[in-house]
Formats: sequence, C-alpha cells, structure tokens
Amino acid sequence: MARVVRFHSHGGPEVLRIEEMEVPSPSPGEVRIRVRALGLNRAEASMRNGTYIETPSLPSGLGLEAAGFVEAIGEGVAGFAPGDAVSIIPPRSMARWPAYGELVTFPAELVVKHPPSLSFEAAAATWMQYLTAYGALIDIAHLCRDEPVVITAASSSVGLAAIQIANRIGAVPIAVTRTSAKKTPLLDAGAAHVVALAEDDLEARLREIAPQGVRVVLDPVGGPIFTPLAAAMAHGGILVEYGGLSPEPTPFPLFEVLAKTLTLRGYLVHEITGDPGRLETAKRFILDGLASGALRPIIARTFPFEAIAEAHRFLEAGEQFGKILVTV
Repeated sequence: MARVVRFHSHGGPEVLRIEEMEVPSPSPGEVRIRVRALGLNRAEASMRNGTYIETPSLPSGLGLEAAGFVEAIGEGVAGFAPGDAVSIIPPRSMARWPAYGELVTFPAELVVKHPPSLSFEAAAATWMQYLTAYGALIDIAHLCRDEPVVITAASSSVGLAAIQIANRIGAVPIAVTRTSAKKTPLLDAGAAHVVALAEDDLEARLREIAPQGVRVVLDPVGGPIFTPLAAAMAHGGILVEYGGLSPEPTPFPLFEVLAKTLTLRGYLVHEITGDPGRLETAKRFILDGLASGALRPIIARTFPFEAIAEAHRFLEAGEQFGKILVTV
C-alpha cells in the first residue's frame, strides 16, 4: 500500500484527498519509482478544477513531475536498476500516469537518470519547465545569439527556465511581469531587462529596448497583452503561446500579423515529449546545462506531502517566484 493523491469531484484544492492504494508491480516496459519530491504545475490545478485539456474519469490521480529512486523494473526494461536516482518526463496523460504518490509507475522512456549532483527537489523541478522553454525557444523559434526575446509571466518556473536558456545561448531575455516587486529578483535571475505591466507602457518599453523589433515572444497569458506584444514584434516574428492564463478575451492583432507576416504559434510540451528524436536532443541540452550550472532550477517554496491542498492554494495565488515542490 502507498499514499496517493486523488480527487473525486472537480473543484478547489479542498477536493484533493490523500488515500491508501495498492500499487501494482510494473508491467513490461515500465519502471516503479519510490518518490521523494513532486513538482507542481498549473496544469494540475486546471485538471483538478475541470478546465484542463484532459478530462479524466473520476476519481482521478494527477501530477506531471516527480523524482525518486527506482524500486522495481518491468520485463524488457534496460538501463535502469533498483536504487537509481531518477526523475520523470511529463506524460501526455496525467490521469493515466499520475505522479502524485509515494509510489508511481511510468513508462521507461519517460524516466531519466539525473546528474548525481542534482537533488531530488531540483530534479522534480526540471523537466516541465526546461522542456517547455527549450521546445518553444530553441526547437520551434530557433532563438539566436544576441537576439532579444520577450518572456511574459517571467517569474513562473517556465519563465525563469526561458531566461536561463536564453542566457545559455547568448540571447537577450526581456522579462515581463505584473509589477516591479519582482524586478530585482528577475534581474538577479539573469533577465537583461524587466518590464512591469502595471507601471510601464508595454509596447513603448519594448520598442525602447529593441528598436528593430523583437522576433521571438514566449507567452502563457494571452488576453489584452497580445496587441502591444504584436505591435513591438519584428517583421517575420513568432509569438509562441503555451497557456491561456488571462480571464479576458484574446484579440487577434490582424493588421500587425498581416503587415509583419507574423506567426502566432500554439505550443504544447507534448510536441517534444512525444517525438523521440526531438526529446533526446532536448534532454541532452538540458542535462548538459544542469551539469555545467547554466541551468539551475529556482525553488519558490516546498510543502510536505500532507499539505498538498495548501500547496495548490499557494500555486493558484500566483505570487511564487520559481517552482513549487512537495516532498514525500
């Protein structure tokens, strides 16, 4: 028996329950992991409240990231042995492969041996943020050295990962955040410039920083900022949208798109995780960055497993700087 987190109805953090369940032995091609740390993502709050792209049968587990020790391997699994320190690539379905539990089972192709120098907490904070940022900036947008890149929701885990990846390749990260309260931490985290939406004119500030326009924009927000973002973009630019956090409608900047031949590109990390070749390239980039110290997960706050509902409340408050973790 092992403790797992499930929800029996959609709703707020209070619907999360810790339950005892039997965890079966791994099937062929699977690895069972004794979890030590979990990474929290907004996708999990969305699935819990019924607004995620996946609609699970209830009751359902959830969770996309974990790190721990290999406890057992299924038939046909090579390259792993009991006791290995590993972390999890986010699965396409967290209902089928939930990570919130003391014992979890995942397909071997989604399990990674992380560098020995990486703690379980840092490992659980790695794959969603860096794969998302890498896929958008490097794989899709082909961000180049010395190029400015606009990163909105910059104090989120993906935003901070994007800043680090931009710096690793020599690009110029422009962090966009709500207020100047996080300006100093963002500069300390590697942002070259910080724009505060509540205090700055977004379009004017971006034009001041990048007079020739910005070719690459990474945004999980949508809503009204689409208009000034498009206005500040360069000819042939690409805006990669990987979320929809704004409760307001998102306008389509038709004339900017036409005049500048812009690309507005929806993106899910599953594009990378579902393609073995692209995933392997991304993993090498991230593991090399972790080993060199160029990539360093920033932890906002850590909660015990028993406080999973409180951790979700903190996640939805939106005040964190970096990744929220739960230790098991």
